[in-house]
Amino acid sequence: MDFEILINDDYLALVQETELTPIENKTVLSLANDFEDEKWRRRKFNSFVWDNIALTALTDQEREKLAGKSDSTLREAAVKLRLTDKENDKGKGSELAEIVLYGIMQHHYKALPVVPKIFTKQNVQDNAKGADSVHIVLEGEDAFSLWFGEAKFFNSIENARLGDIVESVGKSLQTEKLKKENSIITNMAEVDRLVKNKDLATKIKLALSPDNSMDSIKPILHVPILLLHQCSITAGAKEMNNEYRTRIREYHIDRASAYFKKQIEALSDKVSKYSSIKFHIILFPVPDRQELVDQFTNAVAFYKG
Repeated sequence: MDFEILINDDYLALVQETELTPIENKTVLSLANDFEDEKWRRRKFNSFVWDNIALTALTDQEREKLAGKSDSTLREAAVKLRLTDKENDKGKGSELAEIVLYGIMQHHYKALPVVPKIFTKQNVQDNAKGADSVHIVLEGEDAFSLWFGEAKFFNSIENARLGDIVESVGKSLQTEKLKKENSIITNMAEVDRLVKNKDLATKIKLALSPDNSMDSIKPILHVPILLLHQCSITAGAKEMNNEYRTRIREYHIDRASAYFKKQIEALSDKVSKYSSIKFHIILFPVPDRQELVDQFTNAVAFYKG
């Protein structure tokens, strides 16, 4: 992944003095695109989106059949997209954020896309239900972790918007929602295709069986939360210098603190085994949200056409 990593650490390593509790099992990842000719590199960002679109819109078998056929892959992926961005203001940018999260999950966390979420939607106008991303990370030869992600693209990540994210995360952690995600994983062929160790593949499917208590899943459950967001610091910058890096780091640590505070207050007493779940806030600033959404939806319309 070509984006610069500005922060990649446990929250407690970044903010040693905090009254938040429980604050363990929380990390912060801050990513930033660079500049060229004193302008934010929009083409590089858009290329990342389209390079990773197949992960969320196509199954592994479909991706394999289209290997080496980049134009056909893009067209097949575009057909699966909902294009609510043109018709529903509330949903603007949602698919774009989901694709970015799938790319980050593969390139940074080395995760397997066991459920391509856009593929699993019921029809082209409905949002895919449940988590925005579903991945498995192999932890050695005989262990794994389960990742159910949230992806948002906002004009602002000030406090008023953070509550919406906490609410969404809370709903995704309801027992019936977790069981539904697990059933989707076990009912698709992706685990068998992507996990080469067949004994581990069997272990994964047994662990996700509806007969198992969700309490046993919580210690291996990770929730990556992507906040793709419009940023005035980025809009006013012309180069990736130390001043820009420092300002973004400080802003993102502040926003991570504000988010975790809201999440702990809202969910720590409501979600069973909350302290066992690992949360990863991922922040990515862009200069102009609407421009990127428009470019994306216009490109999807082209490939759909």
